[in-house]
Amino acid sequence: MARDSASVPVSPALALGVAILAVSTSAILIRWSDAPSAVKAFYRVLFTLAMVAPFALWHADARADFGALSRRDLLGAGVAGAALAVHFGAWFESLEWTSVAASVTLVQAQPVFVAIGAFLLLDERVTGRTVAGILVALVGMALMASADLLGGSSVGARPLYGNALAVFAALMTAVYVLAGRSLRRRIALLPYVTVVYATCAIALFAFVAARGYPLWPYPPREWALFLAMAAGPGIFGHTVINWALAHVESSVVSVSLLAEPVGSTLLALALLAEVPGPLTALGGGVVLLGIYVTARG
Repeated sequence: MARDSASVPVSPALALGVAILAVSTSAILIRWSDAPSAVKAFYRVLFTLAMVAPFALWHADARADFGALSRRDLLGAGVAGAALAVHFGAWFESLEWTSVAASVTLVQAQPVFVAIGAFLLLDERVTGRTVAGILVALVGMALMASADLLGGSSVGARPLYGNALAVFAALMTAVYVLAGRSLRRRIALLPYVTVVYATCAIALFAFVAARGYPLWPYPPREWALFLAMAAGPGIFGHTVINWALAHVESSVVSVSLLAEPVGSTLLALALLAEVPGPLTALGGGVVLLGIYVTARG
């Protein structure tokens, strides 16, 4: 069993609440930055790794946990990190083309793909409620896509393209979850996230270099946003969620994450004056309902 599940110094429910608030700011910080999407993603992961790695390398228990990692564990964490890199690349780019409400809602559809992947790859049982939730979520996605096809979306230069990227990012999140689900039951948090974030950062750096995007110079405002992405959504968001998975049922975590699209949409309304179209709002509500039913199933 993972070492971090031996004692619970803080309330998992409180930690999960803080994490939801933190991840809700992610889309806003991404929108405020003018750097290329892949560069934003790279620095977010790199700075998150820089904040996590010292604790993993200096803490005696964490070093012992590193030594206990098998090649299979490292491979699994590496696959999870590569999937996370593709997720970040696709989702950050998605926010360049569609509304915050649509992008954040669709990227949260990962429980749908996790359920499908678990059934196809892990031979897990799928209940009737899970199937119903998947179908409802797909209907919601179709409604959100129709907002662009019917001219009902007023937000984003290419909403259909941005929505497709968000769905693909959700699919990559499902790969990340499926690759790491069994690992987190026996690997402590710090070694796991360090390997995952390191692999993710290397993959994103390779993509940035291949595309020829500049890694510097950027004005102080951009560096502040990169750090905020790492400290807020990175450390207090996803890292805390990874910790919570050792103490709270995964279905509870998945359902709790449905609050992120609501929080992000409200922040986009207040800070970006971004109002989603009626079909986007309706489709988003249907998607969230489908995710809820899927997670509960």
